[in-house]
Amino acid sequence: MKSSTYWIEKFGMDDHPEGGYFKESYRAGEIIKSGHLPERFKGDRNFSTSIYYMLKEDQYSKLHRIKSDEMWHFYDGSGLDIYEIDGEGILTVHKLGLDLEEGQTPQVLIKAGNWFGARVNKPDSFCLAGCTVSPGFDFEDFQLGSRDELIKQFPDHKKIIEQLT
Repeated sequence: MKSSTYWIEKFGMDDHPEGGYFKESYRAGEIIKSGHLPERFKGDRNFSTSIYYMLKEDQYSKLHRIKSDEMWHFYDGSGLDIYEIDGEGILTVHKLGLDLEEGQTPQVLIKAGNWFGARVNKPDSFCLAGCTVSPGFDFEDFQLGSRDELIKQFPDHKKIIEQLT
């Protein structure tokens, strides 16, 4: 296993607004015109996009949501716990990784519009993952969660909201 510093330098990763590091690795050259997308999208979108995403043990992905489905892929390091809260307020903890006996899976799908955040599930480690979004990601579709608003909307999940905002 390589170190987190190795991957950050190798891919030229930058700080991500939600926490951690990222580097876009793919943006489809073809475009879906806005008239062919659901109304929640304001403008054209690439067919799909993909990034490398890194979290270290002292970081977390802040609760946020986007307007597209997002598929997470595990690449290196330890597993990642991804917390997803759907529109009904149901919290699901997905375990991204390769330890199938511990309930991990190498891919996790987060549905469009659901709130989600993540953190590394092993001390002194990191997780290198990939995130593929379709229709393609645009920062116009990205919303960071407000702690107070999320607690008001999902009071049963106050503890995890406080940890990931």
